[in-house]
Amino acid sequence: MGDTAPVRQMPHAKILLPAQCRAARGLINWSQGELADRAGVSRSTVKDFETERHALHHSTERLLIEAIEAAGVRLIAADEAGAGVRLARPR
Repeated sequence: MGDTAPVRQMPHAKILLPAQCRAARGLINWSQGELADRAGVSRSTVKDFETERHALHHSTERLLIEAIEAAGVRLIAADEAGAGVRLARPR
């Protein structure tokens, strides 16, 4: 019997869905170009993702999520009611 360290589970990564991305932009009145600029990605990356032409790389998804959340939008994970977005409470 060797020492076994407890297995740590990684926190569940957030997943951005194309519809959530479109809805988040709508809440904060951003164009695809503005989201792209704020996230540091190309407009075509945002467009192709939102129209479901291409999936995102994990690092690109993280950049979009960070930009959206920094603008005050909270991403709601999918459950039986479905995924969503909402404006975060002002601090």
